[in-house]
Amino acid sequence: MSDLRPGKDYIGVGVGAVVLRDGRLLLLLRRKAPEAGCWSIPGGKVEFGETCAHAVLRELSEETGLRGRIVALLGVTDHIVEEEHTHFVSPAFLVEAEGEAGNREEGSHKELGWFDPEELPENLTLTTKKALEGYRRYLADRV
Repeated sequence: MSDLRPGKDYIGVGVGAVVLRDGRLLLLLRRKAPEAGCWSIPGGKVEFGETCAHAVLRELSEETGLRGRIVALLGVTDHIVEEEHTHFVSPAFLVEAEGEAGNREEGSHKELGWFDPEELPENLTLTTKKALEGYRRYLADRV
């Protein structure tokens, strides 16, 4: 078994889900690096042999208990945090979700919250900021 770590010893692949319900955005407050102490969209690492689409729905379910359906790919972020020596390539998806959301990974997340997209916390992860830029482009293309 190898001790190599994705995102640390080689470029990792991580996915994220932009989930809105009643006009509010779902975010999780991270306990762990990268970007511990920042609010993030649900997501995580893609496992070997898994598609990005499957990974984002699996991570959403594991972290929040929500079941989802992918609506659109919003973009891909080069998630490089030099001070943490971290590098991921991170596709973000717009996901329609159903069920009752809860913080299912308290070791990884301090809390879960629903936020007005116009009144978000300042401490957002890079991937969350980029995913929201992609979401705004997605909405602009629909007008």
